[in-house]
Amino acid sequence: MKIYLDLVFLINVFFDFILLFGVKYLLKKRTKLHRLIIGSLIGGSSIFFLFIPLNSFSLFILKIIISIVMILVTFGSKNFLKTYVYFYVISIFLGGIMYFLNNTFSYKNKGIVFFSNGFSINFLVMIIISPIILYLYIKDKKNYEENKKNYYQVDIYINQKKYCLTGYLDTGNTLTDPYKKRPVIIVKNDDIAFPYEKSILVPFQTIANNGLIKCIKPDKIVIENKEISNCLIGKSETEFKLNDSDCILPNKLKEELM
Repeated sequence: MKIYLDLVFLINVFFDFILLFGVKYLLKKRTKLHRLIIGSLIGGSSIFFLFIPLNSFSLFILKIIISIVMILVTFGSKNFLKTYVYFYVISIFLGGIMYFLNNTFSYKNKGIVFFSNGFSINFLVMIIISPIILYLYIKDKKNYEENKKNYYQVDIYINQKKYCLTGYLDTGNTLTDPYKKRPVIIVKNDDIAFPYEKSILVPFQTIANNGLIKCIKPDKIVIENKEISNCLIGKSETEFKLNDSDCILPNKLKEELM
């Protein structure tokens, strides 16, 4: 069986580059392209350890050392532990993708087709598809991490009763009452028992319609253990769906919650 060492090395470098770029993208690391390439070349060189008579434990230690050097060369020592963990999480995910694709194509195609140099079409498919899947996964995870920052635990106290809600900070919620310019937290229609005798009407306008929303001044509002003053609660007459949130926090609270 022929082994094309140069081809295996380049493939190894390619996948190490994908891993390092994935870490850079996910953690928003600011590093230059040449450092990514150098880190990938260091990672790709680990393939040569397979030709050295080493036991499994020694090979494992060498791979750990190589991965540490890769990260230090590419990203530096800042937040090293977090970078290291994400590097291995992405590595495991990419390895799982390749294993799945290999089994899938090997199962569906009993006769494996090779190019003239012995390079498998199945492997070519894995090289093309696995980075795409990894990119989609990283992009989705990044969006999730960024979106998660906008969720807050909200405790609202009205008439000696506490309501525990999950709030979403929506930059589009700029609703304020016209009298004292107090921001309004919008809750679902059935989440809070409103004392309507104390309510005030606040005009609102959206792309779809406009009207008046009933609002009250609660006894107390606590968001992530921080008491918020001078804020109203408005009850939405129409049902809204915003992932797992129970209320929409106004953009005006953004600075207070940071």
